[in-house]
Amino acid sequence: MRMHNPPHPGRIIRQLCLEPLGMSVTEAASALGVSRKTLSALLNGRAGISPEMAVRLSIAFGTSSESWMNQQTQHDLWHAEKRRKDLRVSRVAALGMRSNNRWAGRDAR
Repeated sequence: MRMHNPPHPGRIIRQLCLEPLGMSVTEAASALGVSRKTLSALLNGRAGISPEMAVRLSIAFGTSSESWMNQQTQHDLWHAEKRRKDLRVSRVAALGMRSNNRWAGRDAR
């Protein structure tokens, strides 16, 4: 089940990782090995968590990189689903479902 409007992971980092430790953005950026600008963009929701940042966060805070990536994916997917009705996409049949298609196995080489 998808969460309703999941928070941006940057907010989670700020509230659950930095604030309890009393860390400044500058201190946290140094610990993560990234620039203050990079971390600030993430914390303020202007950037997302990349796979590399997920690994950095997992090392620094003793969490799993998968959990950070999952949070980013849930956030991104929720926002994409909100725009679903604006997408101009046609439904198509899967290639393997067409009996006369060479990819259905008949002419595959």
